[in-house]
Amino acid sequence: MKIGVDISQIAHKGTGVARFTEGLVRTILIQKDTTHEWVFFYSSFRQKIDSTLRQKITNSPHSLHSFPFPPSFLSYVSNNFRGFTQFVTHNSKLLTDLDWFITSDWIEYPLSIKKTTIIHDLIFVRHPETVHSKIIRAQQKRLQYISKESEIIFTDSKSTAQDLQEEYKIPADKIVLNYPGVEIISSLSIHDQQKHLNDYHINKPFLLSVGKREPRKNIQRLINVFQKLRKNTPNLQLVIVGPDGWGKLHGEQNKNILFLGFVSDEILATLYSNALCFVFPSLYEGFGYPVVEAMKYGCPVATSNTSSLPEIAGEAAVLFDPLDENSIKNSISQLINSEELRLQLIQKGIIQSKKFSWQNYYNTLVTSLNDKT
Repeated sequence: MKIGVDISQIAHKGTGVARFTEGLVRTILIQKDTTHEWVFFYSSFRQKIDSTLRQKITNSPHSLHSFPFPPSFLSYVSNNFRGFTQFVTHNSKLLTDLDWFITSDWIEYPLSIKKTTIIHDLIFVRHPETVHSKIIRAQQKRLQYISKESEIIFTDSKSTAQDLQEEYKIPADKIVLNYPGVEIISSLSIHDQQKHLNDYHINKPFLLSVGKREPRKNIQRLINVFQKLRKNTPNLQLVIVGPDGWGKLHGEQNKNILFLGFVSDEILATLYSNALCFVFPSLYEGFGYPVVEAMKYGCPVATSNTSSLPEIAGEAAVLFDPLDENSIKNSISQLINSEELRLQLIQKGIIQSKKFSWQNYYNTLVTSLNDKT
């Protein structure tokens, strides 16, 4: 098969969808599967694709086509000038030569070939108050087209699959559950880890949370809970990692709350490996990459009892109601006060995290496409 895939989302460093896209591309590139040819499509006005990744694609049997257009512009054209877009795509040899095209998390082009897509979540439906209006409009259009045009819809969790069936009446036999893989880097030396902690003025013990700073991530409630926890644990720190999003937070000037922004994989590995526990209070997730990352690094997890998070965490986390600050506080307190519980969750987390393999993801993806070809 000749398969096209839009990898434009790889540009949004630090987000879950960028991690997913990069993981998928790297997995495709290491396969020794000569029966499939992959054609990567990348579009961004400001962000260039990583030069190392570009070189790896160039050195592979596959190909990359880059376009200097912002995805927001292409989304607007595709959604509002559908006839013109269809004329262009139906007459593009680059596209019509493909057997399949995997659309991105943003744009659903009209194509004359078989299409599939990957739905990471339906946050714009479940919690529209946490999503920018521009994103809501684009995703609403996208899902309308997906419902009519996609042969297969891959989801990252059973939770998202259920959301699709409930909200869009998509038949279950059209949906394929495919858990993404989660990769971590090798352990760093104790010396390097300590240097990273010193560079950021991080002292033990500290709580860690990872995610883009936006209302859905529920960081404000975590900050409120942390300030209460410090009354009994005055030396405790809260470290929050993730790119800037939107929405104002109160408590940002607190010297015991550190906002590190986007950090390298090495810094992130240090934080997961040294945190007292990882706290993920998100209101809604289609998968929840940081939860699996934390488990892989041996960091005990406390997370929300909503959407896909109980499914992804299994029995390897303490669960809480993300809308109830007392529930969040009690769960974190359990971890702070019980080394035995932390050790139990670490062991369970390492086992649970093995369910999420990129090789399994690739195998399910190509098998599903083959079966529908």
